[in-house]
Amino acid sequence: MSLFKKNNQEGIDQGVDLIDLIAPAGLKIDSKHLQIGEKYARTIFIFTYPRTLTSGWLSPIITLDQEMDISLFIHPAESSTILKELTKKTAQIQSQISLQAEKGKVRSPKLEAALRNIEELRDKLQQGSERFFKFGLYITFFGETPKQLDEIGSKIRALLENQMVYAKPAVFQQEQGFISTLPLGSDKLLIHNNFDTASLSSTFPFISSDLSDNKGILYGINQHNNSLILFDRFSLENANLCVLAKSGGGKSYAIKLEVLRSLMQDTEVIIIDPEKEYKYLSDTVDGTFMDISLTSPNHLNPFDLPIPLPDENPSDVLRNNIINLVGLLRMMLGGLTPEEDAIIDKALTETYATKDITSESDFSNITPPLMQDLYSVLKGMTGAESLATRLDKFVSGSYSGFFNQPTNVELNKKLVVFSIRDMEKELRPLAMYVILRYIWNIIRSVKKKRLMVVDEAWVMMQDEDAASFLFGIAKRCRKYYLGLTTITQDISDFMRSKYGKPIITNSSLQLLLKQSPASIDIIQETFNLTDREKYTLLESSVGEGIFFAGLKHVAIRVVASYTEDQVITSDPAQLAEIEQAKKDLAKEETTETTIETEIPEVKEIVEEPITTEPTPVAEPEIPEKELKDTAY
Repeated sequence: MSLFKKNNQEGIDQGVDLIDLIAPAGLKIDSKHLQIGEKYARTIFIFTYPRTLTSGWLSPIITLDQEMDISLFIHPAESSTILKELTKKTAQIQSQISLQAEKGKVRSPKLEAALRNIEELRDKLQQGSERFFKFGLYITFFGETPKQLDEIGSKIRALLENQMVYAKPAVFQQEQGFISTLPLGSDKLLIHNNFDTASLSSTFPFISSDLSDNKGILYGINQHNNSLILFDRFSLENANLCVLAKSGGGKSYAIKLEVLRSLMQDTEVIIIDPEKEYKYLSDTVDGTFMDISLTSPNHLNPFDLPIPLPDENPSDVLRNNIINLVGLLRMMLGGLTPEEDAIIDKALTETYATKDITSESDFSNITPPLMQDLYSVLKGMTGAESLATRLDKFVSGSYSGFFNQPTNVELNKKLVVFSIRDMEKELRPLAMYVILRYIWNIIRSVKKKRLMVVDEAWVMMQDEDAASFLFGIAKRCRKYYLGLTTITQDISDFMRSKYGKPIITNSSLQLLLKQSPASIDIIQETFNLTDREKYTLLESSVGEGIFFAGLKHVAIRVVASYTEDQVITSDPAQLAEIEQAKKDLAKEETTETTIETEIPEVKEIVEEPITTEPTPVAEPEIPEKELKDTAY
């Protein structure tokens, strides 16, 4: 092929070959490398393999951060020809075994293993379940100097030799090797090994999933190929995320990092925090942090009603709210009989009616009832005396501080954290239920891009009604532009509930971090992990694990910048250092303030006019002898 250009001055056509345009300025062929322009290249070939190969053994070479070309040549062989050769080889090995037996020598395990392998391969070839191939693998890598080539070559051979795969340079065949690795499909080296179908499949090079996207946030580093895991969870069929890890595995750290980065993309975040881990994060980003306890000034009224959407019927909203309240009261009262269930349902309807709240009411201009109103209705109903007695402690008893107060909190910040650390242990499931209902009502009323994080979700899974409510949110939140994040360290309690596995399967994203041996079998069964992935979770470091996104999953390492780490860390030692640094800084600021306060007083003294006449100072008399000895 030629390119022609017109020379207008001379009026003649000049032909220029395309090969001259793309060819390097010069090519020097040496015994162990090529010099192509200013670059150096070396080709190596694989000459021996171990008896068994694991899938993905070629991945460390492919993902190596070096400039290289890799060619795989697969030449199918005729099965009939191979069967004849294998038959001859079988006869040779059997003869060797017989000769050694006649001579009284000890049997050779090596020969017996070779005979078994050949017989198995013959059977598979005869049945058509396997085929035979001649396989060649060549690698050409590039460097700036021959010394750099030696260093890169040593690194590649070390990675291969770790898997009992050995390579050597194509000495005096560098030109043929270089051509073999060009995208020409030409095998000039012809250095092959015998592979059957199963062995050849292990060389498949494209095994690592890539979760890099043009939008979203950084979740971590892909440990397969060191690429960035950039992902937008709202781009999937739902934005739910389930995080499972043992205590100290880095689950809260990973989620706080996601929250911090999501806030920068104008996503609102609501968190239920059981251990007050998110307070410093909330203070840093100017969020709202609310303590929820029996003595806290923050209250949530379980009887609050959401404002119906334009396409919703107010009667349906009221009925659904009553059904949810029945579930809450079932938890509060330690279970209900069918008769008590019917009484509670009727009592709730009458309680709302006492405040003139019916299916025809305008929910935007109502004052919802309190637990006290339900208690009064139950006391006046026949057969409800036992229910009223059991409800009394939530109305006027020790638990009334949280359950019998009007709502006085607002979600008016980008980050809102509800902390239940100071709530009594037996009341935590109730508190989480009430908080989730309040949040859900707000989310249904105004659609925004939001994340809701439920830390230590296993607490809710201990009660069937609470678990059912959480599962309902997981199924419906997609319609309201919400992503639900459930975090748990007790996978056994989580999966013991009949809603545990459905919540996981209704999450398009799952993050599995370091697991304990006691729970790894449940994890493997739930997520259909391979044995290699199972041991990866057992042996991984803090912040490392497997990230599932739809049908893809990769090994992940969660990484944060220094500034992010200072905001989201949960390490007690690091937190103590941060608190001490705060105290030292506050002390320095106090000292500076004191000095600034004292300086004006000194200034006033200095600036006062001096009215006293200066006292004349007599000049000292210098002896005549000293004057003579002084040199100027």
